[in-house]
Amino acid sequence: MLKVGLIGCGSIGTVLARAIEKGLVKGVVLGAVFDISRENAERLTAILSVKPFIAPDFESFLAQPIDIVIEAASQEAVAAYGEQILQAQKDLMIMSVGALLQNGLLERLEQAAQKYGCKIYIPSGAIAGIDAIKAASLAGLDEVVITTRKPPAGLKGAPYLNEKGINLDKITTPTIIYEGPAAEAVRAFPANVNVAAVLSLAGIGKWQTRVRVIADPTINTNQHEIRAKGKFGEMCCITKNFPCPDNPKTSYLAALAAIKTLERIASVLRLGT
Repeated sequence: MLKVGLIGCGSIGTVLARAIEKGLVKGVVLGAVFDISRENAERLTAILSVKPFIAPDFESFLAQPIDIVIEAASQEAVAAYGEQILQAQKDLMIMSVGALLQNGLLERLEQAAQKYGCKIYIPSGAIAGIDAIKAASLAGLDEVVITTRKPPAGLKGAPYLNEKGINLDKITTPTIIYEGPAAEAVRAFPANVNVAAVLSLAGIGKWQTRVRVIADPTINTNQHEIRAKGKFGEMCCITKNFPCPDNPKTSYLAALAAIKTLERIASVLRLGT
């Protein structure tokens, strides 16, 4: 039985916890949860029939007999806890992938995982085509561009908006509010473009992967369009995702991708590259 620890009890964490309890992932149990807001943790466990341990602090959480920790909190949580989780010889699944493009964190986590015999898992998130990008990168990619299009409400709170003085309430037509490399996009929109980080890791890197963010008041879905060119040919992949009911910044597909990744870890059958 694979024992899971969950950091972050928001929208994605709730979807994951419910999926585990419903038995959608065979051979997996939720053993412990941790959130810097105990209220969030208690709210989540209240809807579960089998109650996981609510850790009062990270040290108590890490001391629990769990095999893999799923981070569903924030980029800051990845930076704060990632190395400690691996040092405790627990595998790690990362949802806030944008953290890995900053401050050499990916390299440090990879070194810790190798030293302590652990694995790091990164779900594909709210986009399709990652398997194709990974395969195509072997022959060489010349260009990878992702255009993220969201309703203005799904972009609120992004640091970039304050820096540039962008008022989303005044946007009445589809408007490009950011264009640049993935390395900068994940800092500008830490809760919105984790998909760009995943794409950059699968393909040609954080500086070569180009990101365009569009605030679009005419849509009610979170949309991602990936265009890639290389020796393999050309690719265009579009996803139109419904947001999680209680968090317009997060696509429901991102939570489903995490569930499927957990299922792959626990299963003897592996599909895809």
